[in-house]
Amino acid sequence: MLATVIAVLGTLLGAVVAGFIQHRTTRSARQAERVDRRRDQALEAVTALASALATHRRAQFVREELRLAGADETRLEAARAELHATRAAIETPRVLVAILLPALAPAADAAAQASYALRDAPDADTLAALRQDAIGATKAFVAAAAHHFA
Repeated sequence: MLATVIAVLGTLLGAVVAGFIQHRTTRSARQAERVDRRRDQALEAVTALASALATHRRAQFVREELRLAGADETRLEAARAELHATRAAIETPRVLVAILLPALAPAADAAAQASYALRDAPDADTLAALRQDAIGATKAFVAAAAHHFA
């Protein structure tokens, strides 16, 4: 009789331990999946922001070149419309970077501000220098992101 009770208790204890181990394993797998998903989202935000910054910087440069060259109003208006679209495209990934990777937010903001700084450049030389500054700020943001993910 004692052997039967011990066998039943052993079986029950084994089932409880197996259930506990399975629960912990499932929980750990879900946690790892969440971490991987968040990392993927963060990487997507960084790449989207870097791309949006490059597109906006190009559009800003083209518009300013047109303005400095005295282009007609129709061309300037078309460039301005593209510029507004590219600037708007920066906001979503910039906000995602700020939320998902707060340590990178200052570098992201600096890169965005450097791109915006091309506006109303007084001459072509200043415009070229501001463009190089914006490229450098974007490279610094990408380098900070690479360091973060390394």
